[in-house]
Amino acid sequence: MTATVTENVTVATAKVSVARGYRFELVKLVSQWRIRLLVLACWIAPALFVAAVSQQSSLPVDTLFGRWMHATGWAGPLVTLGFAGTWALPLLTSVVAGDVFASEDRLGTWRHLLVAVRSPRRIFVTKTLASLTVILLLVAGLACSSAVGGLLTVGNQPLAGLDGHLLTPGDAAVKVLLAWVCVLAPTLALAAVGLLGSVTLGRSPMGLLLPALVALAMQLAQMLPLPVAVRLALPGYAFIAWNGLFTGPGRIGPLLIGITVSLVWAVTATVLAYFLFLRRDFTNPTDDGSPRRAITAGVLPLAALAAVTVGVVAGTTTATGSGIEQAKVQRSVATAFAHLYRMQTEQLNRPAVTEAQLKATATCTKGNVSDGAQGPGNDWRCVVSWHLPDVEATGTAVYQLDVAPDGRFVADGDGPKEVNGYFLVRTPNGDTPNPLWQFDADVGLLGTTKG
Repeated sequence: MTATVTENVTVATAKVSVARGYRFELVKLVSQWRIRLLVLACWIAPALFVAAVSQQSSLPVDTLFGRWMHATGWAGPLVTLGFAGTWALPLLTSVVAGDVFASEDRLGTWRHLLVAVRSPRRIFVTKTLASLTVILLLVAGLACSSAVGGLLTVGNQPLAGLDGHLLTPGDAAVKVLLAWVCVLAPTLALAAVGLLGSVTLGRSPMGLLLPALVALAMQLAQMLPLPVAVRLALPGYAFIAWNGLFTGPGRIGPLLIGITVSLVWAVTATVLAYFLFLRRDFTNPTDDGSPRRAITAGVLPLAALAAVTVGVVAGTTTATGSGIEQAKVQRSVATAFAHLYRMQTEQLNRPAVTEAQLKATATCTKGNVSDGAQGPGNDWRCVVSWHLPDVEATGTAVYQLDVAPDGRFVADGDGPKEVNGYFLVRTPNGDTPNPLWQFDADVGLLGTTKG
């Protein structure tokens, strides 16, 4: 009898393993109706969206790769990725990570959980792992669903990169997958901010909204003409740095910087949340968060981290000014034009020509500045020149450019009409607009000004 009582006491006082606690927290999360609804939406809605948009006559040309949704199924997941980085992923991290600790405060179940698990450290670890698992499931749903919707609707066709060169379907598939993998880093950073807000603010709704507010602030910052070092030092930059995968050669430097900064933010915010959680007084039912503690233990350390990353990026890279310089713009326009001219030639069944034979060059001005122009704006004007084999005359075409602060620009053809005007080209996949009429391209912010 005594042995049985001792055994029962030992079992009752034993700490729950991390694996068992993780399963328990994961079941708690997926049993919530809003989490189930999010999982269902992420695995179904992107496919329906991509399929519907790909069948429309008007495309989201203001979105990166949106103008190619009629041409290839691989454009759909990239359009979805752009939307997800701006809106979906910040909101998903808010709903999942921003509420994982605060829900216990609202329900008043901390004492019951501590009695069951008997380890605040394991509670933090299991809750963190469970929330990250759900977030990864949601991101995987967005990626897979949008890719399936695009491939079933449009097909497995080549994709034009941001410099105009064609990616084979296999290369496009690999780069789309890598792009989605890369945005996991800033997503983890926002999730860690959500954990920190959930721990420090308790049942306050601000903890739930914190990841979305931080993401919105970083998006607004990316829209400003900030120095390159500041732009790259913000974790939100990794949501757009995947663009560098779709140029030839790929611009990996800014992408690696963005991923590294995001992971540093993720680790820092998670460690802060961990130590704040361990210092919490669970015997006091009113101790469920403090705005003052959120500022001193959350906002100030992350602000200091931002200042440090800006200094490190500025000191270890050649980033100066806005990064948008005349020579870079001219090189980007000429490269994209040459690749797209070759595509147009094939579509019109004209004699084949290579980029080396074209020897395309561009002369760009910004407003009234003809030498040393730099910075973003919609007042860039470029004149592209090229040569055809066995033709003495030099071809010229004019483009109006709208260059965004992050380096992406839209080139709008301004004549001659037979080169970069609007007309439809008949292709095996249907009629498509002239590829030289309007195109998206990108200026490497960290690239050199030499050709």
